[in-house]
Amino acid sequence: MTQQAKTKKLINAPENIIAEMIEGMVGAHPDLLRVEGPTGRAVVAIDGPRDGKVGVVIGGGSGHEPAFAGYVGRGLADAAAVGNVFASPSPAHIADAARAADGGAGVIMLYGNYTGDVLNFTMAAEELAAEGMAVRHVAVADDAASAPIERKEERRGIAGDFFIFKIAGAAADLGEPLARVEALAKAANEATRSMGVALSACSLPQTGRANFFIGDEDMEIGMGLHGEPGIRRQKLAAADEVTDELMDRLIDELALSGGGRVAVLVNGLGSTTQIELYLIFRRVKQRLDALGVSIHASWVGEYATSLEMAGASITLMRLDQTLQALLDHPCRTLALTVGTVHDGAAAEIRSRKSEKAADTARVAESTADLVAEGDVTPDIFRAMMKKVGEEIIAEKDWLSDLDGVIGDGDHGVTMEIGWKAVQSAMEDAPAEETIDGTCKRMAKAFLDAVGASSGPLYATAFLRAGSAVANRLNLDAGAMAAWIAAACQGIRDRGRAEPGDKTMVDAWVPAAAAALSTAQSGVSTLDTLKAARDAAEAGMKATATMEARRGRSAKLGARSLGHVDPGAASTFVVLRAMTLALEQVR
Repeated sequence: MTQQAKTKKLINAPENIIAEMIEGMVGAHPDLLRVEGPTGRAVVAIDGPRDGKVGVVIGGGSGHEPAFAGYVGRGLADAAAVGNVFASPSPAHIADAARAADGGAGVIMLYGNYTGDVLNFTMAAEELAAEGMAVRHVAVADDAASAPIERKEERRGIAGDFFIFKIAGAAADLGEPLARVEALAKAANEATRSMGVALSACSLPQTGRANFFIGDEDMEIGMGLHGEPGIRRQKLAAADEVTDELMDRLIDELALSGGGRVAVLVNGLGSTTQIELYLIFRRVKQRLDALGVSIHASWVGEYATSLEMAGASITLMRLDQTLQALLDHPCRTLALTVGTVHDGAAAEIRSRKSEKAADTARVAESTADLVAEGDVTPDIFRAMMKKVGEEIIAEKDWLSDLDGVIGDGDHGVTMEIGWKAVQSAMEDAPAEETIDGTCKRMAKAFLDAVGASSGPLYATAFLRAGSAVANRLNLDAGAMAAWIAAACQGIRDRGRAEPGDKTMVDAWVPAAAAALSTAQSGVSTLDTLKAARDAAEAGMKATATMEARRGRSAKLGARSLGHVDPGAASTFVVLRAMTLALEQVR
């Protein structure tokens, strides 16, 4: 048997390759990256981890560059645990990364669904939980070739990491709580499918020999990132033919059809030329165009490689409004930049606790790509929010009186404090700030000012609502309905209350349903708001017949009957004020 020829690589001592790579990476990007922790394997964002934000930790073996450390930066991952070539990072590496990323709101770990990664990340999570850190983890499993759909939990994670990391990083950057970041990462995982083809093997630096054998005229359909077998080996085929086979599986599994939207990643495995990758993308677009599926965003290049393996993978993520907004959220890393991220280096020399709300609000550098249709401009939206504050303050005593019967009597006072803080924060808003930016500003102001349950509930509502319209400059009827619905869902998720529990949800839920239904009928934004206002009023009044099941008033049992819930009442005031403000500018 002929001895296999050794491959050539520009390396020093193989045992030092990872430490030297990290040193070179951080040295080349000192504005983005630093190393923390005693293991030297935690690459951390200069402008990422911060107090009160969920920390996002990613990781896996080296050899897949720019994954994983290439996705560390503002708006994406806060830290990456870097393993040896094609080997999981150890629990110590992962723990270093998590401690560096922890801002007190918990940490989410994202990694490929491989046995080594699952074991090591799980062990690290157990260690950190014992220290008191809240930890969640999601194993990415996007490789459609690695297991049948009925056993999709067994599937490997390959280039789909790119999208799951992006979604989770954006959610965390927007201030979403840990459970919500986890839920969104899982939703992205469920909406993402990948499949690849390998044309040649790669070689490990330690051996200098190919890690598997493939004939000169052959290709492997469904090959894994480490050279794991695919579903079939066959003779090399034309680019369109190969792309069609990969796309057939992805289209079928994602149930893509006319009117759908996707994000596309055509990923090179290490030594595939740009010519080949663009040929593949050309065919991907042809297939999607033929289905009537629009491509919202696309990337072509090397994003998750296998050393010098020849081949490519295709990843599709099926988009809904939430995933699309998170995909579009700004981030800045050495491997991926989306939008414009403000320089946050100054955060290193100022007290985070003393930041104004204005410091965390993001102002769009350019609104050219935002949807401009709609009569509610950012200025009008801010006028509506100012009117809400005025109406809440005017109704403070009524709201407190309602709360005095079935609660602790401070709801009106609490709401006044929160909305005064919102009004103050909006005074610092630049004229060009988007509605999404104003919602972030409002969320921070309300949360900082109010320590009662209303603080996190309304902060979450504002963040979700802003995110739901992040792609818009102005709001029309449909966007206003989406704003209301997202605010409602944020309150439900945060408070874990459901209709019938006698809470503000009993006003928000019918308001959201009425807004969505009315907007679909083609009426004006004002009519949509009126429908939401009227439904909220009906929902508020209906709480008088309910027995409280959530909050402090739940202890009253039947004694809560006959009294309107103060949270539902303030919800009605909010929507009434928004409606009144829009009427006044028409």
